[in-house]
Amino acid sequence: MKRRNVKNKGITLLLVIAMAAASMTGCGNKEETQEPATEINFADLTGNNPDTSNEVPETSSVEESSTEQATEEEIPEGMYRSEITNEWIDESLKNQRPIAVMVDNEKTALPHYGLTEADVVYELMNSTLNGRVTRFMAIVKDWGKIEQFGSIRSTRSTNIMLAAEWNAVLCHDGGPFYVNEWLAKNYSANFSGGFSRVNNGKAREFTEYICAGDLDKKFANSKYSTEYNDYYPGQHYIFSDSEIDLSSVGDARSCTEIELPFPHNSSRLQYNESTGTYDYYEYGQAHTDPQHGNAQLTFKNLLIQNTTFAQLDDGGYMIYNAMDNGRDAYYITNGKLIEVTWSKLSETAPTIYINKQTGEQIEINTGKTYVTLVPSDSWNNIVIK
Repeated sequence: MKRRNVKNKGITLLLVIAMAAASMTGCGNKEETQEPATEINFADLTGNNPDTSNEVPETSSVEESSTEQATEEEIPEGMYRSEITNEWIDESLKNQRPIAVMVDNEKTALPHYGLTEADVVYELMNSTLNGRVTRFMAIVKDWGKIEQFGSIRSTRSTNIMLAAEWNAVLCHDGGPFYVNEWLAKNYSANFSGGFSRVNNGKAREFTEYICAGDLDKKFANSKYSTEYNDYYPGQHYIFSDSEIDLSSVGDARSCTEIELPFPHNSSRLQYNESTGTYDYYEYGQAHTDPQHGNAQLTFKNLLIQNTTFAQLDDGGYMIYNAMDNGRDAYYITNGKLIEVTWSKLSETAPTIYINKQTGEQIEINTGKTYVTLVPSDSWNNIVIK
Protein backbone atom coordinates (compact mmCIF):
# COMPACT_ATOMS: atom_id res chain seq x y z
CA MET A 1 0.00 0.00 0.00
CA LYS A 2 1.36 3.38 -0.97
CA ARG A 3 1.41 5.82 1.92
CA ARG A 4 0.71 9.52 1.49
CA ASN A 5 2.85 11.41 3.95
CA VAL A 6 1.04 13.36 6.65
CA LYS A 7 2.55 16.25 8.56
CA ASN A 8 0.82 16.91 11.89
CA LYS A 9 3.47 18.92 13.67
CA GLY A 10 4.24 16.29 16.26
CA ILE A 11 0.83 16.27 17.93
CA THR A 12 0.41 12.50 17.53
CA LEU A 13 3.70 11.74 19.26
CA LEU A 14 2.94 14.09 22.11
CA LEU A 15 -0.45 12.50 22.67
CA VAL A 16 0.84 8.93 22.51
CA ILE A 17 3.34 9.87 25.18
CA ALA A 18 0.52 11.33 27.25
CA MET A 19 -1.55 8.21 26.78
CA ALA A 20 1.25 6.07 27.93
CA ALA A 21 1.37 8.34 30.91
CA ALA A 22 -39.69 23.04 4.75
CA SER A 23 -39.73 25.25 1.42
CA MET A 24 -37.96 28.60 1.68
CA THR A 25 -37.51 31.75 -0.41
CA GLY A 26 -34.27 33.38 -1.42
CA CYS A 27 -31.89 35.41 0.73
CA GLY A 28 -33.02 38.78 2.05
CA ASN A 29 -32.08 41.63 4.39
CA LYS A 30 -29.43 41.46 7.08
CA GLU A 31 -29.47 42.45 10.73
CA GLU A 32 -26.74 42.43 13.37
CA THR A 33 -27.01 41.14 16.95
CA GLN A 34 -24.46 41.52 19.71
CA GLU A 35 -24.39 40.79 23.43
CA PRO A 36 -22.42 42.61 26.18
CA ALA A 37 -19.24 40.91 27.32
CA THR A 38 -19.29 39.34 30.78
CA GLU A 39 -16.28 37.80 32.42
CA ILE A 40 -16.52 34.33 33.93
CA ASN A 41 -13.95 31.86 35.16
CA PHE A 42 -14.07 28.51 33.36
CA ALA A 43 -10.97 27.03 34.96
CA ASP A 44 -12.89 24.28 36.74
CA LEU A 45 -15.23 23.41 33.88
CA THR A 46 -12.81 21.76 31.48
CA GLY A 47 -11.01 19.28 33.66
CA ASN A 48 -8.57 21.82 35.11
CA ASN A 49 -6.38 21.49 32.05
CA PRO A 50 -3.71 24.18 31.73
CA ASP A 51 -4.94 27.07 29.57
CA THR A 52 -2.55 27.70 26.70
CA SER A 53 -5.19 29.49 24.66
CA ASN A 54 -3.36 32.81 24.59
CA GLU A 55 -0.09 31.35 23.44
CA VAL A 56 0.91 30.92 19.84
CA PRO A 57 1.74 27.21 19.36
CA GLU A 58 5.40 26.48 18.95
CA THR A 59 6.72 24.36 16.14
CA SER A 60 7.37 20.82 17.31
CA SER A 61 10.96 19.95 18.02
CA VAL A 62 10.39 16.41 16.77
CA GLU A 63 12.38 16.00 13.58
CA GLU A 64 10.68 14.48 10.58
CA SER A 65 12.11 11.23 9.40
CA SER A 66 14.59 11.55 6.58
CA THR A 67 13.37 8.22 5.27
CA GLU A 68 9.85 9.43 4.46
CA GLN A 69 8.66 8.06 1.17
CA ALA A 70 7.89 10.49 -1.62
CA THR A 71 4.35 10.18 -2.88
CA GLU A 72 3.91 8.25 -6.10
CA GLU A 73 0.31 9.30 -6.50
CA GLU A 74 -0.67 11.01 -9.74
CA ILE A 75 -1.99 14.44 -8.88
CA PRO A 76 -4.82 15.81 -11.05
CA GLU A 77 -3.86 19.16 -12.57
CA GLY A 78 -4.84 22.09 -10.38
CA MET A 79 -6.00 19.89 -7.51
CA TYR A 80 -4.80 18.80 -4.07
CA ARG A 81 -6.06 16.45 -1.41
CA SER A 82 -8.15 18.27 1.19
CA GLU A 83 -6.58 18.25 4.63
CA ILE A 84 -10.09 17.77 6.06
CA THR A 85 -11.54 14.95 3.91
CA ASN A 86 -8.58 13.78 1.77
CA GLU A 87 -10.78 14.31 -1.30
CA TRP A 88 -9.42 16.10 -4.38
CA ILE A 89 -10.33 19.80 -4.35
CA ASP A 90 -9.09 22.91 -6.15
CA GLU A 91 -5.55 23.85 -5.14
CA SER A 92 -6.58 27.51 -4.80
CA LEU A 93 -8.21 26.44 -1.52
CA LYS A 94 -5.04 24.98 -0.05
CA ASN A 95 -4.36 27.72 2.50
CA GLN A 96 -7.97 28.80 3.00
CA ARG A 97 -9.18 28.31 6.55
CA PRO A 98 -12.61 26.71 6.99
CA ILE A 99 -15.66 28.10 8.71
CA ALA A 100 -17.58 26.39 11.53
CA VAL A 101 -21.31 27.06 11.26
CA MET A 102 -23.75 26.70 14.15
CA VAL A 103 -26.93 25.13 12.74
CA ASP A 104 -30.23 25.00 14.63
CA ASN A 105 -31.47 21.43 15.06
CA GLU A 106 -34.97 22.04 16.39
CA LYS A 107 -37.57 20.29 14.24
CA THR A 108 -39.00 23.69 13.30
CA ALA A 109 -35.65 24.57 11.71
CA LEU A 110 -35.93 21.72 9.20
CA PRO A 111 -35.13 21.32 6.44
CA HIS A 112 -31.51 22.38 6.75
CA TYR A 113 -30.08 24.07 3.68
CA GLY A 114 -26.58 23.28 2.45
CA LEU A 115 -25.54 20.86 5.18
CA THR A 116 -24.38 18.27 2.63
CA GLU A 117 -21.61 20.75 1.71
CA ALA A 118 -20.00 20.28 5.13
CA ASP A 119 -16.76 18.30 5.37
CA VAL A 120 -17.23 17.46 9.06
CA VAL A 121 -20.45 17.70 11.07
CA TYR A 122 -20.50 17.76 14.87
CA GLU A 123 -23.68 16.96 16.76
CA LEU A 124 -23.65 18.10 20.39
CA MET A 125 -26.16 18.28 23.20
CA ASN A 126 -27.03 21.97 23.34
CA SER A 127 -28.98 21.91 26.59
CA THR A 128 -29.62 19.48 29.41
CA LEU A 129 -33.31 20.40 29.08
CA ASN A 130 -35.81 19.78 26.25
CA GLY A 131 -34.86 16.15 25.84
CA ARG A 132 -31.20 17.09 25.51
CA VAL A 133 -31.83 18.91 22.25
CA THR A 134 -28.80 18.90 19.97
CA ARG A 135 -27.23 21.47 17.65
CA PHE A 136 -24.95 20.95 14.68
CA MET A 137 -21.61 22.60 14.01
CA ALA A 138 -20.60 22.19 10.37
CA ILE A 139 -16.98 22.54 9.24
CA VAL A 140 -16.90 23.85 5.64
CA LYS A 141 -13.64 24.28 3.74
CA ASP A 142 -14.96 25.56 0.38
CA TRP A 143 -17.29 28.17 1.85
CA GLY A 144 -17.09 30.37 -1.24
CA LYS A 145 -19.59 28.11 -3.01
CA ILE A 146 -22.32 28.56 -0.38
CA GLU A 147 -25.65 29.77 -1.75
CA GLN A 148 -27.76 29.16 1.37
CA PHE A 149 -26.66 27.44 4.56
CA GLY A 150 -28.43 26.98 7.87
CA SER A 151 -30.46 28.15 9.64
CA ILE A 152 -27.94 29.82 11.96
CA ARG A 153 -28.27 29.90 15.74
CA SER A 154 -26.20 30.76 18.81
CA THR A 155 -23.01 29.07 19.95
CA ARG A 156 -21.88 27.41 23.17
CA SER A 157 -18.45 27.39 24.80
CA THR A 158 -17.66 23.84 23.68
CA ASN A 159 -18.02 24.82 20.04
CA ILE A 160 -15.40 27.53 20.39
CA MET A 161 -12.84 24.95 21.53
CA LEU A 162 -13.77 22.52 18.78
CA ALA A 163 -13.71 25.16 16.03
CA ALA A 164 -10.20 26.08 17.19
CA GLU A 165 -9.01 22.57 16.27
CA TRP A 166 -9.57 23.50 12.64
CA ASN A 167 -8.45 27.14 12.87
CA ALA A 168 -12.02 27.79 11.69
CA VAL A 169 -13.97 31.04 11.85
CA LEU A 170 -17.07 30.32 13.93
CA CYS A 171 -20.32 31.59 12.36
CA HIS A 172 -23.20 31.98 14.81
CA ASP A 173 -25.69 34.47 16.19
CA GLY A 174 -24.81 35.37 19.75
CA GLY A 175 -24.95 33.00 22.68
CA PRO A 176 -25.38 33.01 26.46
CA PHE A 177 -23.02 35.25 28.44
CA TYR A 178 -20.99 32.15 29.30
CA VAL A 179 -19.38 32.22 25.85
CA ASN A 180 -17.99 35.75 25.98
CA GLU A 181 -14.71 34.95 27.69
CA TRP A 182 -14.13 32.12 25.21
CA LEU A 183 -14.82 34.35 22.22
CA ALA A 184 -12.22 36.78 23.59
CA LYS A 185 -9.42 34.17 23.43
CA ASN A 186 -6.55 35.12 21.14
CA TYR A 187 -7.11 32.05 18.97
CA SER A 188 -10.84 32.67 18.59
CA ALA A 189 -12.28 34.04 15.35
CA ASN A 190 -16.02 34.48 14.95
CA PHE A 191 -18.79 36.22 13.02
CA SER A 192 -21.86 36.79 15.19
CA GLY A 193 -25.13 37.71 13.52
CA GLY A 194 -25.68 39.92 10.52
CA PHE A 195 -26.17 37.08 8.05
CA SER A 196 -29.04 37.03 5.55
CA ARG A 197 -32.66 36.82 6.66
CA VAL A 198 -34.94 34.52 4.64
CA ASN A 199 -38.69 35.05 4.58
CA ASN A 200 -39.73 31.43 5.16
CA GLY A 201 -42.92 31.97 7.15
CA LYS A 202 -41.31 30.87 10.41
CA ALA A 203 -40.56 32.71 13.64
CA ARG A 204 -37.62 35.10 13.37
CA GLU A 205 -35.15 32.82 15.18
CA PHE A 206 -35.46 30.32 12.33
CA THR A 207 -34.84 32.77 9.45
CA GLU A 208 -31.09 33.49 9.48
CA TYR A 209 -28.84 31.85 6.88
CA ILE A 210 -25.42 32.29 5.36
CA CYS A 211 -26.16 33.26 1.77
CA ALA A 212 -23.99 33.95 -1.28
CA GLY A 213 -21.68 36.92 -0.66
CA ASP A 214 -22.24 37.11 3.09
CA LEU A 215 -18.85 35.67 4.02
CA ASP A 216 -16.91 37.78 1.53
CA LYS A 217 -18.38 40.88 3.16
CA LYS A 218 -17.80 39.56 6.65
CA PHE A 219 -14.12 38.86 6.03
CA ALA A 220 -13.61 42.17 4.20
CA ASN A 221 -14.99 44.10 7.18
CA SER A 222 -13.12 42.11 9.84
CA LYS A 223 -9.60 41.68 11.19
CA TYR A 224 -9.56 38.02 10.18
CA SER A 225 -7.55 36.51 7.36
CA THR A 226 -9.20 34.00 5.04
CA GLU A 227 -6.04 31.87 5.33
CA TYR A 228 -4.67 29.67 8.09
CA ASN A 229 -2.76 31.61 10.74
CA ASP A 230 -0.24 30.83 13.47
CA TYR A 231 -2.86 29.07 15.59
CA TYR A 232 -3.43 26.40 12.93
CA PRO A 233 -2.22 23.13 14.51
CA GLY A 234 -1.80 21.28 11.22
CA GLN A 235 -3.70 18.50 9.51
CA HIS A 236 -6.32 17.00 11.79
CA TYR A 237 -6.82 13.39 10.73
CA ILE A 238 -4.51 10.75 9.27
CA PHE A 239 -6.03 9.31 6.10
CA SER A 240 -5.38 5.86 4.74
CA ASP A 241 -4.11 5.58 1.16
CA SER A 242 -6.36 2.58 0.58
CA GLU A 243 -9.90 1.75 1.68
CA ILE A 244 -9.94 0.68 5.32
CA ASP A 245 -11.66 -2.63 6.05
CA LEU A 246 -11.96 -3.02 9.79
CA SER A 247 -12.83 -6.70 9.36
CA SER A 248 -9.15 -7.47 9.65
CA VAL A 249 -8.94 -5.82 13.08
CA GLY A 250 -9.24 -8.35 15.88
CA ASP A 251 -11.79 -6.58 18.06
CA ALA A 252 -13.89 -5.13 15.21
CA ARG A 253 -17.60 -5.78 15.33
CA SER A 254 -20.52 -5.23 13.01
CA CYS A 255 -22.19 -1.80 13.06
CA THR A 256 -24.79 -1.26 10.38
CA GLU A 257 -26.85 1.09 12.53
CA ILE A 258 -26.18 3.22 15.59
CA GLU A 259 -28.85 4.97 17.66
CA LEU A 260 -27.62 7.86 19.77
CA PRO A 261 -29.01 8.78 23.21
CA PHE A 262 -30.47 12.17 22.23
CA PRO A 263 -34.17 11.85 23.15
CA HIS A 264 -35.25 15.13 21.53
CA ASN A 265 -34.48 14.16 17.92
CA SER A 266 -33.58 10.44 18.19
CA SER A 267 -30.63 10.76 15.84
CA ARG A 268 -29.32 7.60 14.21
CA LEU A 269 -27.00 6.61 11.41
CA GLN A 270 -27.64 3.65 9.13
CA TYR A 271 -25.11 1.98 6.87
CA ASN A 272 -25.89 2.22 3.16
CA GLU A 273 -24.12 -0.65 1.39
CA SER A 274 -24.66 0.88 -2.04
CA THR A 275 -22.71 4.03 -1.12
CA GLY A 276 -20.48 2.62 1.63
CA THR A 277 -21.52 5.52 3.88
CA TYR A 278 -23.76 6.09 6.89
CA ASP A 279 -27.02 7.95 6.20
CA TYR A 280 -28.23 10.32 8.90
CA TYR A 281 -31.81 10.23 10.26
CA GLU A 282 -33.55 12.31 12.92
CA TYR A 283 -37.12 12.97 14.05
CA GLY A 284 -38.01 9.63 12.46
CA GLN A 285 -37.06 10.66 8.93
CA ALA A 286 -34.13 10.91 6.54
CA HIS A 287 -32.19 14.16 6.79
CA THR A 288 -32.30 15.73 3.31
CA ASP A 289 -30.89 18.92 1.82
CA PRO A 290 -33.23 20.91 -0.49
CA GLN A 291 -30.28 23.06 -1.51
CA HIS A 292 -28.86 20.00 -3.31
CA GLY A 293 -31.78 18.08 -4.76
CA ASN A 294 -32.89 16.66 -1.41
CA ALA A 295 -29.67 14.63 -1.12
CA GLN A 296 -29.42 12.73 2.14
CA LEU A 297 -26.79 13.71 4.65
CA THR A 298 -24.28 10.86 4.75
CA PHE A 299 -20.81 10.17 6.14
CA LYS A 300 -17.88 7.86 5.46
CA ASN A 301 -16.48 8.05 8.99
CA LEU A 302 -18.20 8.17 12.37
CA LEU A 303 -16.37 9.20 15.56
CA ILE A 304 -18.43 8.73 18.73
CA GLN A 305 -16.90 10.14 21.94
CA ASN A 306 -17.75 9.40 25.56
CA THR A 307 -17.55 12.89 27.11
CA THR A 308 -18.23 14.29 30.57
CA PHE A 309 -19.91 17.68 31.00
CA ALA A 310 -20.79 20.31 33.59
CA GLN A 311 -24.20 21.93 33.91
CA LEU A 312 -23.83 25.69 34.37
CA ASP A 313 -27.29 26.68 35.61
CA ASP A 314 -30.91 25.61 35.97
CA GLY A 315 -31.64 26.88 32.47
CA GLY A 316 -29.93 23.88 30.90
CA TYR A 317 -26.74 25.63 29.79
CA MET A 318 -23.76 23.31 29.93
CA ILE A 319 -20.20 22.81 28.75
CA TYR A 320 -18.56 19.59 27.67
CA ASN A 321 -15.17 18.71 29.09
CA ALA A 322 -13.85 18.70 25.54
CA MET A 323 -10.27 18.63 26.81
CA ASP A 324 -9.56 15.22 28.29
CA ASN A 325 -7.21 12.30 27.90
CA GLY A 326 -7.80 8.63 27.13
CA ARG A 327 -11.61 8.49 27.23
CA ASP A 328 -13.56 5.81 25.37
CA ALA A 329 -14.76 6.29 21.80
CA TYR A 330 -15.78 4.38 18.69
CA TYR A 331 -14.48 4.63 15.15
CA ILE A 332 -17.01 3.34 12.61
CA THR A 333 -16.63 2.88 8.85
CA ASN A 334 -17.76 0.44 6.15
CA GLY A 335 -20.18 -1.41 8.43
CA LYS A 336 -17.64 -2.11 11.20
CA LEU A 337 -16.74 -0.59 14.56
CA ILE A 338 -13.58 -0.60 16.66
CA GLU A 339 -13.04 0.71 20.16
CA VAL A 340 -10.60 3.60 20.47
CA THR A 341 -9.77 6.31 22.97
CA TRP A 342 -9.79 10.05 22.39
CA SER A 343 -7.57 12.83 23.72
CA LYS A 344 -7.43 16.61 23.39
CA LEU A 345 -4.65 18.28 25.35
CA SER A 346 -5.32 21.98 24.78
CA GLU A 347 -8.00 24.28 23.45
CA THR A 348 -6.43 24.53 20.00
CA ALA A 349 -5.06 20.98 19.78
CA PRO A 350 -6.84 18.49 17.52
CA THR A 351 -8.74 15.65 19.12
CA ILE A 352 -6.93 12.43 18.22
CA TYR A 353 -8.10 8.84 18.37
CA ILE A 354 -5.92 5.94 19.50
CA ASN A 355 -6.52 2.29 18.62
CA LYS A 356 -6.95 0.43 21.91
CA GLN A 357 -5.20 -2.67 20.58
CA THR A 358 -2.16 -1.09 18.97
CA GLY A 359 -1.77 2.14 20.95
CA GLU A 360 -1.34 4.01 17.66
CA GLN A 361 -3.32 6.87 16.18
CA ILE A 362 -5.93 5.50 13.82
CA GLU A 363 -6.12 6.17 10.10
CA ILE A 364 -9.55 6.97 8.67
CA ASN A 365 -11.11 6.70 5.24
CA THR A 366 -11.30 9.45 2.67
CA GLY A 367 -14.63 11.28 2.89
CA LYS A 368 -16.91 13.24 5.20
CA THR A 369 -16.85 12.66 8.95
CA TYR A 370 -19.57 12.82 11.63
CA VAL A 371 -18.46 13.52 15.21
CA THR A 372 -20.64 13.44 18.30
CA LEU A 373 -19.82 14.01 21.95
CA VAL A 374 -22.13 11.64 23.80
CA PRO A 375 -22.76 12.64 27.43
CA SER A 376 -20.96 10.14 29.65
CA ASP A 377 -24.08 9.55 31.76
CA SER A 378 -25.87 8.14 28.71
CA TRP A 379 -22.92 6.39 27.01
CA ASN A 380 -24.33 2.99 27.88
CA ASN A 381 -27.62 3.91 26.18
CA ILE A 382 -26.07 3.89 22.70
CA VAL A 383 -27.67 1.16 20.60
CA ILE A 384 -25.37 -0.59 18.11
CA LYS A 385 -26.85 -3.00 15.58
